[in-house]
Amino acid sequence: MIAAKEEAEGKVEVELLTAQFPEDRSMVPTEFKATEDLSRSVLDLGDFKLQMKLPILADILERMYTESDAEYLIYTNVDIGLYPEFYAKVNRIIESGLDAFIINRRRLSADYTSVDDLADIYTDKGKKHPGFDCFVFHRDLFPQLVLKEVCIGVPFIGITLSQNLFALSKNFELFENEILTFHIGMEIIKGRAPREYFKYNQAQFWSAMNSPLREHLSSKKLPYSELLLPFRMIKWGLQPSIPIRLVLRLELERLTGYFRKNK
Repeated sequence: MIAAKEEAEGKVEVELLTAQFPEDRSMVPTEFKATEDLSRSVLDLGDFKLQMKLPILADILERMYTESDAEYLIYTNVDIGLYPEFYAKVNRIIESGLDAFIINRRRLSADYTSVDDLADIYTDKGKKHPGFDCFVFHRDLFPQLVLKEVCIGVPFIGITLSQNLFALSKNFELFENEILTFHIGMEIIKGRAPREYFKYNQAQFWSAMNSPLREHLSSKKLPYSELLLPFRMIKWGLQPSIPIRLVLRLELERLTGYFRKNK
């Protein structure tokens, strides 16, 4: 991130922020601005046998929103790295008129183990990955987001945030082939999360989907929605960040609405 910011100097203004628990503040690199310490974790919100102090996604984004006046906000999963041209290219995408977009990562070999490998990483194009883990959106969208209390480190982070952006943005695009972000490791899906945390986040996701956000949800707003029905169903079914149960519900509404309209 530091290298990408340096590469973007003179092209776009970039501010690097961290959200952290008080005990982790000493770990913040000098090139980053530490926002107000996080005051709660998932452990404050449920009764878990396995104690994992996981932050709440909404709390992290709130720190970014309140402690920066940036016009566009960027959230990436913690295991995502940036190619040097990331911020300059993101700025060009923004200038095209989008108010939200997602950039899919490249998968790189797990043989890379040190920052000393960055020179080699930057020349490695890796392989595609289907999941969503880099989100760029206009700051005006933040107050509208309905994330409930989804915690990071467990599935349903990308699913929850992406559905919000699909529903609320006016001009969204998914970038699946850009070489702008990377992840060390070739896996498509990581190992299973502890079941109690998986169930917690799953409940938070459905609570968000059944909130007032519901009126903005539509299968017409999803990526691939312009494809013919069989093809878009296949694409949605293969996309780990698009829950098929929600898609089927939205698609049924889309089709029944079409039939009512054309009676």
